[in-house]
Amino acid sequence: MECISKVNLQKCNCSYASCSRRGKCCECLHYHRRLGELPACVFHEDYERSYDRSVENFIRMVGSMGMRTS
Repeated sequence: MECISKVNLQKCNCSYASCSRRGKCCECLHYHRRLGELPACVFHEDYERSYDRSVENFIRMVGSMGMRTS
């Protein structure tokens, strides 16, 4: 499967501008999984900006606002 990073980049909500994995969803997912985290794309923008990618933060977000990501 070929990475379509130009298309992915248009939808990537990661606010960490210098991230080398922006738009490279497979790399991003593998990176965060290794750290026991979730990628930015599963977080609402208010939660994503905290850079807290923990599962616990995701659970707090869902408890507070549901599964909305935007």
